[in-house]
Amino acid sequence: MAAACGGAFGRVGLQFLRTRGGIAGPVSSLVPLQGAGRSYGTGGGSGFRSKWFWTLPGRRVSGRVLGCAFLLGGGGLGLYQTVQFCFHNQFAQQMSPQSDTGDLRLTLYQYKTCPFCSKVRAFLDYHGLPYDIVEVNPVMRKEIHFSQYRKVPILLADDGETLQLNDSSVISSAIKTYMISKDKNLKQILSFYPEMKYKDEKGKEVTEYSNKYWVMLGEQDVEQHYPSKESMKEEVKWRRWVDDWLVHLISPNVYRTPTESLASFDYIVREGKFGGFEGFCAKYLGAAAMFIISKRLKSRHELQSDVRQDLYKAVNDWVTAIGKKRQFMGGTRPNLADLAVYGVLRVMEGLQAFDDMMAHTSVQPWYERMEIATEQHQGKH
Repeated sequence: MAAACGGAFGRVGLQFLRTRGGIAGPVSSLVPLQGAGRSYGTGGGSGFRSKWFWTLPGRRVSGRVLGCAFLLGGGGLGLYQTVQFCFHNQFAQQMSPQSDTGDLRLTLYQYKTCPFCSKVRAFLDYHGLPYDIVEVNPVMRKEIHFSQYRKVPILLADDGETLQLNDSSVISSAIKTYMISKDKNLKQILSFYPEMKYKDEKGKEVTEYSNKYWVMLGEQDVEQHYPSKESMKEEVKWRRWVDDWLVHLISPNVYRTPTESLASFDYIVREGKFGGFEGFCAKYLGAAAMFIISKRLKSRHELQSDVRQDLYKAVNDWVTAIGKKRQFMGGTRPNLADLAVYGVLRVMEGLQAFDDMMAHTSVQPWYERMEIATEQHQGKH
């Protein structure tokens, strides 16, 4: 990764790479997978603190970063994480969980520190669903050469036919629907999330998908799995809030000051195996680039001069919405909104922004309950 970073920096310099948490895509003809590792319960949690985040402009966009700065600011910080990550994978291979997905085989193509990918891992881990992981090089993206969709996360799901799902929210919605519905196969379920294309105010083509925040259930299943229809609507509301607002608060906070940005990239160099020149580029050019980008994001999303205040308010709004009588928004068990918020917030673990959030908001008790629920796969049936 370090060698690729050095070469990529010279080739792409300050070009933006764009990634978005997309939505269910078309069925694809796929080549045999290579470099995939079987995973189970690899989402993080206590003892898995070295995490980094990248998210940049645009609605439900998971990242646009400067060439190597993106590689380092996103997947790059995961060099140290990878050691721990591999340990989790090795432990996972010793387990053979059973789930409501039966023989469904899952492969997640991801950037490890992408918040949208983290959302998917939180969902899969909580439900105890085994899955393979293919880490995608954010510059070349050769690992997803088979796909016309060039963003992550991509989930390949095989229940006798290999299908491709392309969006973090639809991945969760579709797989959850599949787990509950006994009379529909995955291909039928994906038809509930039709693709829509339109042009935005700048004339750029945008792809969206209907129903992406909804678990598509019949009346009987809704009554069985949700306390009320209002609780289902609440879940949808806050899942949308995660993509439209919360995710855009992370990068401006992670790269808030030159000191924080430099300290973060110093950590990357210290924990990774970089040569002298590579380390210099990573630490100074990467930190400077991401500091500049964070200011653009602050302006784009009309954040306060102290972006921490926006983060604190958002997190406290979430805790207030849960209330004092519920452990999770889902009641006694996390729902898809809980998993989405947790998946986004945990990418800041190990950074100053995360520590500040824990110290200045009331989120910690809920967050710790989410860590336990995810690590213990409490949603597994």
